[in-house]
Amino acid sequence: MKHEGVMDSIFGENQKFIVIAGPCAVESLDQIMVSAMELSSLGIPILRAEIFKPRTDPDSFQGVGRDGLDMIKKVKSKTGIAVVTEVMDPDELDGVEEVADIIQIGSRNSQNFSLLKKVGRSSHPILLKRGFGNTIEEFIQSSRYISAQGNRNIIMVERGIRTFEDSLRFTLDIGAIPVLHERVKFPVLVDPSHPAGKSRYVEPLSLSGVGAGADGLMIEVHPDPPAALSDRNQQLNFVQFRNLLEKIDALLSAMGKERIMGREIKEDI
Repeated sequence: MKHEGVMDSIFGENQKFIVIAGPCAVESLDQIMVSAMELSSLGIPILRAEIFKPRTDPDSFQGVGRDGLDMIKKVKSKTGIAVVTEVMDPDELDGVEEVADIIQIGSRNSQNFSLLKKVGRSSHPILLKRGFGNTIEEFIQSSRYISAQGNRNIIMVERGIRTFEDSLRFTLDIGAIPVLHERVKFPVLVDPSHPAGKSRYVEPLSLSGVGAGADGLMIEVHPDPPAALSDRNQQLNFVQFRNLLEKIDALLSAMGKERIMGREIKEDI
């Protein structure tokens, strides 16, 4: 497995706090390269780089598709950053496995049991997001579909659930963090961007996740959020993200925790 040091820090006995960041979707080579270089310079070890985008509106941006695989290769070659990207279709898994370090199962596929079984036979770590209509028990059962196939390198992500409350895009279930820690042995991360829906709410939701004992965060960061092709309102720009990262580091220090730091950008390129 590539990036053994990062993966050991996520799954090992001396587990450290992980921050995954990147745009909602890969839009172009320039956009994802700029993102990767900036985030690498901040010590972010894993880049969010989605090339397949399941969207509610079929007329909205659906991602760059398989063309994004080559973009991811170029980004990794230049920055050395690890990459997580989503798989929607079992037929796409082989191609994604060739370039990605972590395979994501998104909220809409959290109960796609045939897909869960297939990624359970993969040698790659699996990042599993909670379905926005799933109970914690259903979320745990989804993880069991993966682990039952032999893959126990699972990262579980609380990303908000749909409730009667509509002041935010979703309701972030902070209570899921300690409950999951009691019930499973896998790292539990928080995605603050999707429940926030608006960039100004990302910071308080992020810090609440840190304070509640999450093992990491997965945050949407874009070079120019107003120009983003998807979820532009909830993505942070680089300045906002740097400011948030300082607060995350300060809170982690107060809690006696340490953030996993990624590789430096290769100097010879």
